[in-house]
Amino acid sequence: PLLLCGLFLCGCDTNVAAGPRLDNHQLYKFSYRTEVLLDRAGGSKTSSAGYRITSDVSAHLVWRDPGNKDDQLIQLMSDVGVESLAPRSKRDLLKGSTAESLMGKGPLGALTRPYMIHLRNGKVKAFYSYREEPATIKNLKRGLASLLQVQLNTGKVIEVSPQQGNGVRFKFILTPFLSPCKVFMLYPNQNITKMMVCCRQNDVSGRCTVQYRATNGQVTRTKLLETCQTSETGFTTHSQVLGVSKKASSVTSFTLSDGFIESAEAEEVHILTANSRRSAGVKVVSRQSLKFVGRAAGPLEVPGKDVASVVASVDAKLAAVGVMAEQVKSQCKGCPTLVEHWQANKDQFEPERLSKAMAPRSFLAFIQSIRKATEKEILSVLKSASKTALPQVVDAVTSAQTPASLDAILSFLNFTDAKGLVLQERFLYACGFASHPNEKMLQSLLDISRGKIGSSEIKESVVIIMGALVNKLCLKGGCDSPTVVQVKKMILEGPESTEVEAEIQMFLLSLKNSLLPEAIPIFTKYAESEVGAFCTIALSALQRYDTKLITEEVKSMVNRIYHQNRRIYEKNVRSAAADVILSSNPSYEHVKNLLLSIGNLPHEMNKYMVSKIQDILRFELPASKVVRHAMKDMVSHNYDRFAKVGSSSAYSETADVSSTYSLDILYSGSGIMRRSNMNIYGASSGATLHGLQVAIEAQGLETLIAATPDEGEQDLESYAGMSALLFDVQLRPVTFFKGYSDLMSKIFSMSGEPVNVVKGLILLTDHSEVIQLQSGVKASAEFQGGLAIDISGGMEISLWYRESKTSVNNRGALVVTGNVTVDMDFVRTGMEVSFETEASLDFITTVQFSNYPFLVCIQMDKTTFPFSEYLTKYESLPSGKSSVSSKGRKQLVPGSEFPLHQENSNMCKKVFDSDW
Repeated sequence: PLLLCGLFLCGCDTNVAAGPRLDNHQLYKFSYRTEVLLDRAGGSKTSSAGYRITSDVSAHLVWRDPGNKDDQLIQLMSDVGVESLAPRSKRDLLKGSTAESLMGKGPLGALTRPYMIHLRNGKVKAFYSYREEPATIKNLKRGLASLLQVQLNTGKVIEVSPQQGNGVRFKFILTPFLSPCKVFMLYPNQNITKMMVCCRQNDVSGRCTVQYRATNGQVTRTKLLETCQTSETGFTTHSQVLGVSKKASSVTSFTLSDGFIESAEAEEVHILTANSRRSAGVKVVSRQSLKFVGRAAGPLEVPGKDVASVVASVDAKLAAVGVMAEQVKSQCKGCPTLVEHWQANKDQFEPERLSKAMAPRSFLAFIQSIRKATEKEILSVLKSASKTALPQVVDAVTSAQTPASLDAILSFLNFTDAKGLVLQERFLYACGFASHPNEKMLQSLLDISRGKIGSSEIKESVVIIMGALVNKLCLKGGCDSPTVVQVKKMILEGPESTEVEAEIQMFLLSLKNSLLPEAIPIFTKYAESEVGAFCTIALSALQRYDTKLITEEVKSMVNRIYHQNRRIYEKNVRSAAADVILSSNPSYEHVKNLLLSIGNLPHEMNKYMVSKIQDILRFELPASKVVRHAMKDMVSHNYDRFAKVGSSSAYSETADVSSTYSLDILYSGSGIMRRSNMNIYGASSGATLHGLQVAIEAQGLETLIAATPDEGEQDLESYAGMSALLFDVQLRPVTFFKGYSDLMSKIFSMSGEPVNVVKGLILLTDHSEVIQLQSGVKASAEFQGGLAIDISGGMEISLWYRESKTSVNNRGALVVTGNVTVDMDFVRTGMEVSFETEASLDFITTVQFSNYPFLVCIQMDKTTFPFSEYLTKYESLPSGKSSVSSKGRKQLVPGSEFPLHQENSNMCKKVFDSDW
């Protein structure tokens, strides 16, 4: 390092140019072209929408520092033309238009008005323009100024012997004027004809890292767009599976003659795709082309001591406004107000419309309108909505996640009123699913929890959802913010602060949502609780953690539970412990002991474990390698252990490349379902999302059929209920019945109608960003995904037919849109890609327990559903003229019954055989 510092300080030839130099009394003429193209991610140039701006540019030297020939003040002027790049059609909006008719005299005059750049060593140090000019005009000028930045291949060739004794000699070039730059690439044992340096450089895109590769007469500038720092920030969905992937590149090629720019060709490409479907992607292409035309006699250099005094003497109104792009506030002309939007679309929010794709599409458009509205406007809509549509409006207002929308919904809801349970819970669930929650939202829930709440169910939901918000805020780096710290303290201390079982369960569920590492010791303690509900919550929570956080102490605990080393546990608790063992990078000894237990378990537990092991092997799950190794021992793997009868099962299947579903069902020895668990996972680029989990549990029902309860379950209270985890958020459990008297009343009043678990509109994907292009143009990108969902479940028991049936019904409609818009005030062009579908998934379990082994039939049915994709391109002018072109593709995806194991198919034939 000391040697390199010495090299920088050595005497260097300052006559060697560090960047382009302009001569005095010369006018340099260039032709300049910049264009923006929009298309779907896999589209071609011929199908793109966009426009091109052309101009003739003249430049001359205003002032040069006498002590540094590379310190120059340059004035630029240009005229302008605009043309459409969309495929020619009858509705070419720009056909026959002039720059003046499009822009108006004022903006056109501003664009053709002279401006100055201070160029030092090939870098723009200052940009001088008129403050009152529109931001879009100044940004276009900045785009040309940024294109002129170039680092030439000059400097000294220096040989350095490496300190490591490998005999390799490196040759590289150090440029004396590149103080902000570092050598990026070294070339061993070669004559130097190339170099690459890496610099932090300011231009219209922000403060970016730039790499220069120089050869004789050619310079390639690569801007690392992911490093650019700008004042404009967007937001995105916290889940990678539901989020948006981005690829971007920016390369400029310079052709030089005697150190002067003969031509510069720049291309910048941004591709954004929805991870949920890669074909739903948009591409933004920006190109710049600058070509030297010739020179003529020009103005003489202006005398002066420094840049500031020279600029003031030329034009006192010119000001240093910075080379980084200014923010542009786009104003929608003729757009409807929020109230007008609501009046035109309110019918789409009625409950009977929620199964159609138009519902989530209207939901997404409504959110965009809410985000531009004031608190007063939002309250007006909330108060005018019908009783049936109001829950969906609450979903939209909460999902908008703006200060105005949060203030409006909080002032509208009255949490002291128990009758408002539906609206209050919809608000809380929308908070839990929030794509980019902030500290204010969490603080609002904390304030609600400290106040008077009219419903115990709402109190539980508030605390449970706070855990989900803590998790999302911690993922964004906000774990140490004051509100998060307060909530963490509350939920971590919560289980020990009360003796009420419902409250302990509430805090455990909140901790399960939070996924705080500090909660693992708490789950470890409650996993061995005397209360079965606490055990299952704690064990299911541990299963959600990264296996690196599951310590040997935790593994010893779950093994104690499974093997019942200290006391007898309920079967569903033991099976949950087995799930944790097998999913937490188990050791050979742990797996071997688990295999040895098979054969000595109650029939149904035995059958469940056999199915679980077979499932792991079949689908090459993470534990498959150690399970195979352990099964080589014939003591732990033999026919006697793996051939026990029973009806419980565990099964997984991959539906396509990005989703997996699984079914786990455990029965009591008397044939009554103890637990059923349906899971659907989504995966993308190594990330996993627990999309859906619906668990139904039942206990203490043996008295109905005069059966003997299983070991450890003799004193369990009659109970049946269901809990749902949706998009990684645990929701409040729903109880079907609790207690023998409640059970009997429900049996005699059962209508077969399912009980609703969650219903509403959910904002799944929410991505917004402003793409600042090097040309000075801004592109606004918005990706949104909306889901209308209805999950319900039920349980029926027939004592007469000695048959029980449980069902989980899932109905939904999904819409994902990706929109990119370039608005230059005088012309607006954009593109939207979208896809939509409507689907239903039913999970039904039928059990006939008149004989043993009892018959169990599991059905998982997907109905035929439509799937559509659309592409829309649009252009508009301030005059109101517009052009829209759309195309789409629709198809019907055949319904099917999801494949399960062959044994289940045989059972179903017997259950539904009319002769049986």
